[in-house]
Amino acid sequence: MIWIVLSVIAAAAAFIGLGSHKRGGWYFCKRQWLAAFAVLLIIPSMFVVIPTGHTGIVTTFGAVEDYTFEAGMHFKSPFQEVVVMDNRTQKETIKMDCFSSDIQEVQVVYSINYQIEKKNAQTIYKTIGVSYYETVMSPRIEEAVKSVIAKYTAENLIASRDALSTQITQKLETQLAEYNIIVVNTAIEDLDFSDVFTNAVEAKQVAEQEKLKAAIEQDKLTIEANAKAEREKIAANAAAEVTKIEADVAQYAGEKEAEKNRKIAETLTPDLIRYLYVQQWDGKLPNITGVDSLLPIINFDDFVK
Repeated sequence: MIWIVLSVIAAAAAFIGLGSHKRGGWYFCKRQWLAAFAVLLIIPSMFVVIPTGHTGIVTTFGAVEDYTFEAGMHFKSPFQEVVVMDNRTQKETIKMDCFSSDIQEVQVVYSINYQIEKKNAQTIYKTIGVSYYETVMSPRIEEAVKSVIAKYTAENLIASRDALSTQITQKLETQLAEYNIIVVNTAIEDLDFSDVFTNAVEAKQVAEQEKLKAAIEQDKLTIEANAKAEREKIAANAAAEVTKIEADVAQYAGEKEAEKNRKIAETLTPDLIRYLYVQQWDGKLPNITGVDSLLPIINFDDFVK
C-alpha cells in the first residue's frame, strides 16, 4: 500500500506545482487539467479484478512476485501486470493413433480432467508459462497412452479397458505432479480398430459361438444317451429283481406245497386209508368174463402196505 500513498502524494504535488506562478500567486491552468487527466488514465491500471476460480500472478517489470491475487478486486502498481491463471478443473480430449503389441492400429479417444495446484500457480508460470497444457501435458499424455496400449494385444484391449485407464492415470499422476498439475480423473472414451481387424474379430466370435453351440448340442446328446442308458440299466435291474422275486415266490410255493404234502403223508395211517377207500367205493365188485373160477375177495390190506 505504500506505493499507492506515494503515488497519491506525487500526483497532488504535481497538481499544486503546476498551478504555481512566478509572482507568488497560485491559480488553475491547462497544465493542471492535463495532469489531472493523466492521473485519471493511470487510476484504472492500479486496479485488477480476478474472476472466481482463478489466480492472479503478479509481475513487476517481468519479474514474478512471490505472492498471488485471489478472486476479487486488488490494488496494484501501474508498473505491475497480472496474469490470470485458471485453477478450476479443466477437461481436454485427445484423439491419437496407437499400436497394440500385435501391431494392430488402434485409434484412441482419451479424455483427462485436471487442475493446477493453486498454491504453486506462480511456480507453474515461472517454469512453464500459461501454455502448460501444450508444453508439458499433451506430450506426456500421448506417451503414457501409447506406451500402455502397446502392452496389450488388440483383442485384450477391448476386455481390459478399465485396467488401461487405471495404468495410464497412475503414470500421468506421477509425471504431472512434478509440474504441480493434479490429475483429477481420466477415461478412455473410445477404441476404434481397422475394418479388417473388426471383421476378423466378428468372424472369430461367430465361429466361437458356432463351436459353443455344437458343444452344447453334443453335451445334450451325451446327456440324453447317458439318461437312456441309465433308464435301461434301471429297467434291467428292475426286471431282474422281479424275476428273482417270482423265482423266490415259486420256490416258496413249492416248498410250502412239499411241506403240506409231507404233513399230509405223516397223517395218513393204514386205517385212514382204508376208511377213505371204503368211503369212495360204490359197493360193486369188478366183473370178469372168461374166467371159470370165482375171483378171490379183494383184500384191502394189500392197498395199504
